[in-house]
Amino acid sequence: MAETTPKQIMEVDIPQRLGAEPELQREMNAVVVFDITGPSGGKWTLDTTRTADWVKPGADGAAPKTTLTCSDKDFVAVCTQKLNATMAVAMGKLKFKPMDTNLALKLAKLIG
Repeated sequence: MAETTPKQIMEVDIPQRLGAEPELQREMNAVVVFDITGPSGGKWTLDTTRTADWVKPGADGAAPKTTLTCSDKDFVAVCTQKLNATMAVAMGKLKFKPMDTNLALKLAKLIG
């Protein structure tokens, strides 16, 4: 089985989850930039104000409500439920700028 990567999570897993659970997309209704550091990292923009095509590679110019910064290893650990998202924030492994607690909790439902 291939190793899970941030690219797979962002471009395959998150769109599948949003498609299967449209209430998550409606609840979030925001633009979030994911800045994943490390060798398998990258930047992606999640735009849940749209009705489809939620994830785009890069920071596509839309003004994000928040930017999530995390290492590739910690991001994969949170998304595969090996690391609790709330604990990751408390330990400084998941960082939001600016911090929007309400949006962070909604993101935790989506990625964790």
